[in-house]
Amino acid sequence: MVRIPPPGVYVPSPTFFKPLSPGAYQPEVDVATQSEHSVFLAKNGVHGLVLLGSTGEAIHLSRKERKDLLSGVRKSLDEAGFPDYPIMAGVLVNAVDEALEWLQDSKDAGCQWGLVLAPGYFGGAASQQGIIEWYTTVADKSPIPILIYNYPGVTNGVLVTPETYEKLAAHPNIVGCKMSHGNVSYHVQVSTSPEIDHEKFRVYSGFGQQLGPIVVFNAAGVIDGLASIFPKTVVRLFELASKRPIDDAAINEARKIQCRVSRAEEYIGRWGILGIREAIYRVVGLGNLEGGRAPLRGKIPDGAWDEWAHVMKAMSEP
Repeated sequence: MVRIPPPGVYVPSPTFFKPLSPGAYQPEVDVATQSEHSVFLAKNGVHGLVLLGSTGEAIHLSRKERKDLLSGVRKSLDEAGFPDYPIMAGVLVNAVDEALEWLQDSKDAGCQWGLVLAPGYFGGAASQQGIIEWYTTVADKSPIPILIYNYPGVTNGVLVTPETYEKLAAHPNIVGCKMSHGNVSYHVQVSTSPEIDHEKFRVYSGFGQQLGPIVVFNAAGVIDGLASIFPKTVVRLFELASKRPIDDAAINEARKIQCRVSRAEEYIGRWGILGIREAIYRVVGLGNLEGGRAPLRGKIPDGAWDEWAHVMKAMSEP
């Protein structure tokens, strides 16, 4: 029986790095802090993790580093009382054989699903039929179920269409998708399509700005970086938006939270991975301001955090 990911809020975790050691050419991965942050998220209601996706900088890690991180987080979650906690592992390569290698490593490390980035090296030259063939081949051979990951910003503008999702959703080993773009129409079309069995194919957005609207229209949830900093707030918004039947009180509370979330998401959009890591350090108290690998080393500019103080204060959690 193919396992379907549960609905909810997933965090695309940034990868934590130690400060650069004297004489080293790049910092080491900090598996201990990665594990501590993962357990923190699980304890605060987050429904699952995405490790080593785009936010996780998987392309900056060696194969051994990726395997050690995945297995280390799984071990820590098990020891903290979260056995079988949902983990999607990112797969960010174009070659089918290499994608399958990443998927096998992910399975061996205890991940239940692979979040597989659309092949975008050739950009617009990749037809929708070519995308269907590529994903079908990967899904046929993958040792774990996969989700389609469409992030045009890192794949030369490749955009998977609703018709392509409808065809791929019929594959028994393709169990969902993540859309990391602002085309809400595509989200809604795929989430509501009568051609898709939505008990077997989950639709997630990569943007918390869209959480309320798309979940109301049957999306499964979000894979959202802001939840790595303020998990309780984003989870609460999901709970309200997914309530059925939804009442006036829930709608009113959801509107207020969505406004705060959407404003805070502007910080994520402005500062990206560096901003997420800095916010985790300042709000959660994990990580440092020195880590990261080139070209994403260091922290956001001096004074930039202060410009967002009022937004972050509105998001503060007990």
